Amino acid sequence: MSRDETILRFEDVSFEYEQNKPILDGVVFSVRRNSKITIMGQNGGGKSTIFGLITKKNKPEEGNVFISNNVTIAIARQVIPRDELDLTVRDFFIKAFDDSVKAGLRKSTGKMHDIDPKIDDVLEVVNLKGHEKMHDRIMKTFSGGQQARLLLASALIQDPDLLLLDEPTNNLDKAGIEHLTEFLKAYTKTVMVISHDADFLNAFTDGVLYLDVFTKKVEQYVGNYFDVVEQIRVKVEKDERKNALLAKEIQENKDKANFFANKGGQMRLVARRMRDKAEELEESKVDTRREDKTIRPFVIPAQAGHIGNILTITDFETLNPKTHKPQKRKTNIVLRQKQHLLLKGPNGIGKSTLLESIAKGTASGSTIMNGTSVGYYRQDFSTLNFEDTVRDSLMGVMKEKIEENMRSTAAGFLITGDLIKSKIGSLSEGQKGLVAFARLVLQKPGLLILDEPTNHINFRHLPIIAEALNKYEGAMVLVSHVPDFVAKIRIDETLDLEK
Repeated sequence: MSRDETILRFEDVSFEYEQNKPILDGVVFSVRRNSKITIMGQNGGGKSTIFGLITKKNKPEEGNVFISNNVTIAIARQVIPRDELDLTVRDFFIKAFDDSVKAGLRKSTGKMHDIDPKIDDVLEVVNLKGHEKMHDRIMKTFSGGQQARLLLASALIQDPDLLLLDEPTNNLDKAGIEHLTEFLKAYTKTVMVISHDADFLNAFTDGVLYLDVFTKKVEQYVGNYFDVVEQIRVKVEKDERKNALLAKEIQENKDKANFFANKGGQMRLVARRMRDKAEELEESKVDTRREDKTIRPFVIPAQAGHIGNILTITDFETLNPKTHKPQKRKTNIVLRQKQHLLLKGPNGIGKSTLLESIAKGTASGSTIMNGTSVGYYRQDFSTLNFEDTVRDSLMGVMKEKIEENMRSTAAGFLITGDLIKSKIGSLSEGQKGLVAFARLVLQKPGLLILDEPTNHINFRHLPIIAEALNKYEGAMVLVSHVPDFVAKIRIDETLDLEK
């Protein structure tokens, strides 16, 4: 089949989750075989919805999604669903296959045929070492980075014609991102990727679909990621210059219309013609692509009057990369006000486990000062109750429950209108992240613990978040695999779990 063959086409597709809440409006685009396409757009704008329409999880309100005959599709999701966290690796991969494929892989015994060798092969592809001992391991026992690799592997094991990747670099360390990048550069089939990592995308992208959160439409561009960003910039500047000239001419016609209208008599006909001309010019204006909204600069207030040794760490456990068994390590770290600690180490060494045990107060070698309010940002958002509305979630962390203060803080994180009435579970992953940050602002913690706070977040928000963390005046422990983000934050001490 030709590379120029169109294997996916959206024709005037519209979609809304609730009545009068459109996500997509008359979307049109096509994808050619073996192309590598990036989907860009603001958090909550509908990028994952497009994937849902492709996989038929969602059905369009209007229009059609055409997929070529016999094209197989697999998606690497952003996160492991909660009801799959207790599965073994083997069962997780079996679940990835659809029923027709499962039927072809079963023996007469009712078990999947040759699934373990297939798992071994695909774990090798995603550079997940030690896979020969992993088949019976429970999914929730893996680190966030390892889960990201397993999600990718669960799509690759299906050998699809169209591979959909939803934020595949989340939780991956530098080595994991480099490995994934090289894999995608060499991949010979069609790929569509949602990501906020510009350098990662630019390494393999040959086309971009930009989902405009304001118009609810998709703009299609050809070229690598940075080329497309430049194309968009040039187009916006050109449209803005055209509109500026039109605005000047419109105002001149309105001024003339007012002047002639005051003269009376035949001059009123001239005034009407001037107004008609101004209206024609208004219709000639082009809709310029508005930039994604960014969150407002914010401050996370530190717990008042909290002086002394807020967090003390004397020892901790890591996982041995060869044996996967815990090993105890000694250290001597004391965090007081305005002191920031960076935890470093590769995926799977135990960073998230250590952060969780510190936050819960169960880490044997860590002590938190009595009375300390702990603000804990988890990469999987499990500190949020998905059944709560956004309003209830935010009000729940406030000591003084003042509605006006809550709504003002929420608005700064783009949580406005009906969104505040929505359940946490219905939000996009990026929106959950913004809710989590809004909660920290309202909570005013004395100890801030952050586990991969850049995951799922629009890249336009990251400098603002980094500045807020840089200025935080309580004690802080941070884990992040994004060097540019960390470089913007004051770090007073680093604990490398690998050394």
